[in-house]
Amino acid sequence: MSAEDTVAVRVLLADDHPVVREGLCAILESDPGIEVVGQAGSGEEAVTLASRLLPDVVLLDLRMGGMDGVAATGHILRQAPRSKVVIVTTYEDDSDILRAVEAGAAGYLLKGSSRAELIEAVHGAARGGTVLTPSLATKLFRARAVEPTPLSARECEVLRLVSQGLTNADIGRELFIGEATVKTHLLRAFKKLEVSDRTAAVITALERGLLA
Repeated sequence: MSAEDTVAVRVLLADDHPVVREGLCAILESDPGIEVVGQAGSGEEAVTLASRLLPDVVLLDLRMGGMDGVAATGHILRQAPRSKVVIVTTYEDDSDILRAVEAGAAGYLLKGSSRAELIEAVHGAARGGTVLTPSLATKLFRARAVEPTPLSARECEVLRLVSQGLTNADIGRELFIGEATVKTHLLRAFKKLEVSDRTAAVITALERGLLA
């Protein structure tokens, strides 16, 4: 066994039900290779603790009061980019799974998962793998297979001008619309193309033949 193997995976738990947190904690700490370093009762608390504790893995409930698990995932990965987030929930809706994965979650598990599945998921995520309850794999595939929402004519027009090197202000003047409106069109295009910046949006749109 290497020295790396002897280092326990540091885990942060986040769930708004104390009993659930305690149950998960008991299961995880039954494995000598896992150490629960913190527990959070909300998404906001999870973000704060993750930035301070820098855990290897964060187990997040999907639906909590205030900031939900998907929003918390984004914040955690920005503040603790080395941490891996695994969503643990009772819900298995296709859109929820896709939202979690797109937010950067390394996995999605149901609370009905076995002790062995939960422990293996933590170790797998810590190693950099993607972990998904087997019954959810088909759902994720189906969710990803949905035909992407087409860009509107105005969104294509804005991206075409972005590809020409124009700034938002330039595009606004060119199209006789406000700069804030240009930004709104871009954000909608980013969401539809599943990207997060102008360059990726233009490249993706060109690949799909939307700016021809």
